[in-house]
Amino acid sequence: MSAVLRRGKGIELKSRGEIEAMRASGLVVARALAAVAEKAVPGVSTGELDAVADQVIRDAGAVPSFKGYHGFPGSICASVNERVVHGIPSKKEIVQEGDLISVDCGAILDGWHGDSAVTLAVGEISEADRALSEATKASMWAGIEQVRAGNKLTDISHAVEQAALAAAKADGREYGIIAEYGGHGIGTQMHMEPFLPNLGKPGRGPKLKVGMAIAVEPMLTLGTADTDELDDAWTVVTADGSRAAHWEHTVAITEEGPWVLTQAE
Repeated sequence: MSAVLRRGKGIELKSRGEIEAMRASGLVVARALAAVAEKAVPGVSTGELDAVADQVIRDAGAVPSFKGYHGFPGSICASVNERVVHGIPSKKEIVQEGDLISVDCGAILDGWHGDSAVTLAVGEISEADRALSEATKASMWAGIEQVRAGNKLTDISHAVEQAALAAAKADGREYGIIAEYGGHGIGTQMHMEPFLPNLGKPGRGPKLKVGMAIAVEPMLTLGTADTDELDDAWTVVTADGSRAAHWEHTVAITEEGPWVLTQAE
C-alpha cells in the first residue's frame, strides 16, 4: 500500500532474525497474490478477489494488514484501469475482458509486515496496457537494485525514474510517473520512515544501512501524472482517465545486497 509523504526522524533497523521473520510474512503475501492472480478472470468481482486473499492470509495464521487500516474495508486494494492505488474491493464491481487491475496486499505475521503489489491482465489486454505494466515492473526492479547499504535513499528514486524514462523511449510512449504516492519503510508497522519518492536526483536523503527494509512501489500511467481522489476518500484515479499500473515488493538491506522478502520461492 503506497504511502503519502511523511516527515519524521529515525528509520527502523532489524536484526537478521527479524528480517527472516519479515520474510515469513512476505511469503504469505506472495501466496495471497498468486491465488488472486489465478482468479482474476473476466466475470469475477473485486470483492471475490478480496475474499481469496483474505482466506490465504488467515489460513497462514497471519492477519490482513490493510483491513481496518485507517478504516479501509478490504484485505486488498483492487485498482481497475484508471484507478492508480487504494481501490476498494466490492462484490458489485465485475472485471471485464481487457481490464488492467493492480492488486496491493499486506499481511502481518508475528508482528512483522509484508507488502506487495502486482498488476494483472484480465483476459487479453491491449499492447499499450501490457507495455505500461512491464515498464512499471522494470522500474520497480531497477529501484530494488539500488536498495543497498551505502547508497542514499534517492538513488532508488532516480533508478526508478530513469528506468521509466528508458521504457517510455523504447516503447515510443510517454509514461506519467506518479509523484505524490510512493514507497516507504516497513517492519513493525506497514508505513514507516522513510518516504520513498519514485523520481528525483540521486545522492540525497538518508544513507541506507543493513537492517533497513523498504517497500519499492512505482506507479506509472499512460497519460498524466496528475491524480484525483474519489469521494470514498481512498481511491486514487488518474486525472485524465488514462490507465495506470502499480508494482511493489518489500526489500530488506543485507550484507549480501537486496533481499526481496515478498518474492515467491
